[in-house]
Amino acid sequence: MNRTPALASTALAFAFGATAAGAEGTITFTSFGGAFQDAQRAALLEPTAEAMGITILEDTLTGIAEVRAQVLAGAVTWDIVDLGLADCAAAQEEGILEPLDFDIISVEGFDEAAYSSHWAGIIYFSTVLAYDNDLFGDSPPQSWADFWDVENFPGARSLRNVPVGTLEIALLADGVAPDEIYPLDLDRAFAKMEEIRDHIDVWWTSGAQSAQLIADGEVDMLSIWNGRLDAVVDDGINAGYTYNEGIAALDCLAIPRGAPNKDLAMEALAMMLAPEQQANMPQYINYGPTTSLAFDLGIITDEQVAISPSAPDNLAVQVITDADWWAENRQAVQSRWDEFITR
Repeated sequence: MNRTPALASTALAFAFGATAAGAEGTITFTSFGGAFQDAQRAALLEPTAEAMGITILEDTLTGIAEVRAQVLAGAVTWDIVDLGLADCAAAQEEGILEPLDFDIISVEGFDEAAYSSHWAGIIYFSTVLAYDNDLFGDSPPQSWADFWDVENFPGARSLRNVPVGTLEIALLADGVAPDEIYPLDLDRAFAKMEEIRDHIDVWWTSGAQSAQLIADGEVDMLSIWNGRLDAVVDDGINAGYTYNEGIAALDCLAIPRGAPNKDLAMEALAMMLAPEQQANMPQYINYGPTTSLAFDLGIITDEQVAISPSAPDNLAVQVITDADWWAENRQAVQSRWDEFITR
């Protein structure tokens, strides 16, 4: 997912719940800006504010550091925050989130990896194998083993310059079964990365860069977030991708410890996580709901289901990122990755 936010605002106010009876309260929702937050506004915030009769203010962030700073300073201004999966787990471990009240929040239909005691997933996205249809025709690469097979699938290649997701890809390429990926065998993963290292033309660092690489024909196959590839295809680029061996991850919603409107935020968060709300998201952006119940409501079309990263058939062939493993090991793995990528 793109992590480039809009310029941080001073909590822009959208009086979604300003009904004739007046709003019953105000909360501040904070996410990553751009098209993602636009979709969240339409799919989640507006319906929640209208139903509850409240006002929802918005702000933007770049990740866990800002949440941590507010909590440690005892000056929390945000009530609900959107974070990436690894940040969710790390924030819970650090004790900077409020525990969720599962008496009012339902996680029915959630995979056990999609929620925890202090956070709950709101959307799935996937890192997938994408390729140039013009080059590969009817025989494109369909697995990460194919990506590593430079003789039978020649062409310029790109992978993301981060260990999260990329090391899982290396293990899949080496024949590890998706349900045996965790805990990561780091020696085996880095050994496999050594095999492909000299064949990687670009190590991409942003979603925009990955999309531009395939759009410009600079690379012929790459790892890419499914939403980024969808946008390229919508713009007329003849590219394809497969969810087979994709790396599914998610964004979560959480309440910072000391949130000024914790109780109201808990009720709003419960509504945003409900199947009816989550089924709205694919109408605005191709990120998948975290509850399977959203697919049973008739809101998500068959066409949308076919390309959704969390549709049951698509999710079944992917690896779901283990947030707890990465929260515990990310710092040490990052150091080893930095050494690998720079030497």
